Amino acid sequence: MFENIRLSFKGILSHKVRSFLTMLGIIIGIAAIIAIVSTIKGTNEQIKNNLIGAGNNTVKISLYQGDGEMDFQYQSVPAGIPVISGETKNQLEDFDEIDAVSLYRQRTYCDSIYYMNTSLSGGSILGIDENYFSTAGYRIKSGKGFSDRDYRGNQKCAVIDTTTATSLFGGEEPVGKIIDINGEPFKVIGVAVQSSKFEPVINSYEDYQLYNQDNSSGQIFIPLKSWPVVFRFDEPQNCIIKAVDTDSMTKAGKEAAELLNGNLSVSEDSGIKYKGEDQLEKAKSLQKLSDSTNTLVICIAGISLLVGGIGVMNIMLVSVTERTREIGLKKALGARKKVILGQFLTEAAVLTSIGGIIGIAAGIILAQIISKFADVPVAISGISIAVSVIFSMAVGIIFGLIPSVKAANLDPIDALRYE
Repeated sequence: MFENIRLSFKGILSHKVRSFLTMLGIIIGIAAIIAIVSTIKGTNEQIKNNLIGAGNNTVKISLYQGDGEMDFQYQSVPAGIPVISGETKNQLEDFDEIDAVSLYRQRTYCDSIYYMNTSLSGGSILGIDENYFSTAGYRIKSGKGFSDRDYRGNQKCAVIDTTTATSLFGGEEPVGKIIDINGEPFKVIGVAVQSSKFEPVINSYEDYQLYNQDNSSGQIFIPLKSWPVVFRFDEPQNCIIKAVDTDSMTKAGKEAAELLNGNLSVSEDSGIKYKGEDQLEKAKSLQKLSDSTNTLVICIAGISLLVGGIGVMNIMLVSVTERTREIGLKKALGARKKVILGQFLTEAAVLTSIGGIIGIAAGIILAQIISKFADVPVAISGISIAVSVIFSMAVGIIFGLIPSVKAANLDPIDALRYE
């Protein structure tokens, strides 16, 4: 084997230009596939981060009626929808895919929030429990968060986000100010921000609509116990869960929704049930749309590998013709068919493997160039590199088989007489 490899390198180096031109189809094919796969993988990660956010593994479980989320600002609470008990919350926390659970109530678009003569248009109000900020990934930027006393009693205090702070107070310091929520005075005790905020890549108006469709005009948080001060006390809660990792979000959301739906006493005709806001599935749908287009591009790039393989076969046939007397001499000295076959198969495999290695290097460089000039993220795939090396060797063996068999079947007497 090692002797065959040595002879292969000797033959390749003795015809450098011819060998390089033979490898060119393999190099182009491997480089194209590496670059395309790396770009696809990077783009898919960008899609996931744009929709979910890096490290943000939360799933919101909300109450729906049909395809629309229920909003109790405009409709009464139907019979058969109980509040989520502490026991149910504990059951949610016991799921392997769920790391943390928080319960909250929400008014999505509330038009009754004021500071003096300034109104917060389209802002949302959330009545939260003690786990919400940590589960949803918020931290206190200024002021303070709710105390245990605030969570246990009917304290009229609020934490606002930075959007609300800007909209209601402009350049004023909001902490300590009094805001009016549905006719009730609430004291602002802190300003909260997302712990790990990400900025999606926006390339078009459609991207803007997609990635910003859930953004609100500001949020105000009050303790869950204080909810009946301004709204109805028996309103069902929503639920936000934090999955153990991004890939567990879909399963965690489905398990949580199924458990909560099991506690409902409503008819199927009502269309009322809990649903998870599955951003991971939305990302996967966009990724599949991208993949279906890019698969065709990969197939086209694979054609160059086929052309490269044909080139290898052609050159190996030329090599057999050039070395006919050498083959005859070896067979006259007792070399068996499998020895001759192995020598030429090894040479073909070494030739395409070198082309594959050069193609991998070229593919990585090409991917970086695409990333720089087209502003497209790339993620080099180790699997695609390994597959490329194996595939390039397979091309050499498959397309080198016919010339190798021809060499192994040469009659030694005819080969020695060949001019």
